[in-house]
Amino acid sequence: VGVNEEEHPLSTDAVLLKSEPMPDDAVKVKGYDFNDGPDVDALLKTYITSGFQATNFGKAIDEINDMLNWTLNDEPIAENEDEDLLDPEARKKVKTKIFLGYTSNMISAGVRETIRFLVQHKMVDVIVTTGGGIEEDFIKCMASTYLGSFHLKGSKLRKKGLNRIGNLIVPNDNYVKFEEWMMPILDQMLEEQKTLGTHWTPSKMIHRLGKEINHPDSVYYWAYKNDIPVYCPAITDGSIGDMVYFHSYKNPGLILDLVEDIRGINKSAEFARHTGMVIVGGGVIKHHICNANLMRNGADHAVFINTAQEFDGSDSGARPDEAVSWGKIRLDATPVKVYGEATLIFPLLVSQTFAKYHFANKKKEKEEQENGSNDNNEEQTSE
Repeated sequence: VGVNEEEHPLSTDAVLLKSEPMPDDAVKVKGYDFNDGPDVDALLKTYITSGFQATNFGKAIDEINDMLNWTLNDEPIAENEDEDLLDPEARKKVKTKIFLGYTSNMISAGVRETIRFLVQHKMVDVIVTTGGGIEEDFIKCMASTYLGSFHLKGSKLRKKGLNRIGNLIVPNDNYVKFEEWMMPILDQMLEEQKTLGTHWTPSKMIHRLGKEINHPDSVYYWAYKNDIPVYCPAITDGSIGDMVYFHSYKNPGLILDLVEDIRGINKSAEFARHTGMVIVGGGVIKHHICNANLMRNGADHAVFINTAQEFDGSDSGARPDEAVSWGKIRLDATPVKVYGEATLIFPLLVSQTFAKYHFANKKKEKEEQENGSNDNNEEQTSE
């Protein structure tokens, strides 16, 4: 039965409202066709046209790849440019300074191995994390963290000396081992402070601990090896804080200077030609990196990954546009926030960005070495 427009003129106009034509460059929604086979790379490439958080994930891939691929050659030569940076080859070596931030639960979880990969291969330049994000890395070099359940009873676990982090279990003995390892190092740090005048900061302490752990599984061992600064403004909020507290009674006098560290991270942003932020989680690590980039009128790139919402006015839940209003992200930037749980998202994001960039460069270096070797062989043959 056809619609009688004379009987239903209002409802007809409402239901059959004529659309304006979509612009020629409008992106069509399209996901992955599994008839093409199980191909994870191909699947993730379609996320950007899938909608919702999948699209934000795809935009995050583009944003990080832009960070990695930027060089000073992408910008016009400034009138007052340093003479050393007039040559295109020199400008090509000036890359984005990447700030990586993450909360302690990422180190407690298996994301630690993803973070270690980035630090091992010098793919980030500055790290900010929490006290737990430091100590859990070292503790894992001494004893294991185990899978448990979100529903295990806290009172029963307490009686067994087992600590729960979400659905992970950390035996309390792990922290005993950590104390046994940590206390002699604190003694030595205090001795060097007294006899050598060593000026300790949280970042210098973390550098020293990375040296002392001497373990290739450790994130901070590689930060030490590659001279990547690790800032932890909340260094005392966790087991390290407990150790420093106990040590202050057993052998008092150790001083950690926060002022030198805030100068360090702010200067690293202020004098960078181009910066990017990859922030996994919220709270102090998110704001500390953003605030450092305020010193240069904002980061050029930003990717946030967290589950927090903005309705309560928290910094953790704030979208990137709020940071733009503060001057922490640049006005012309294209920042992305992915709403989601980071153990699901971050390793996949790294697989499509940092990991591909690293192995593509390794392949290129190998080919250049082989071509150079072939050229030398040809020259020797011709001689």
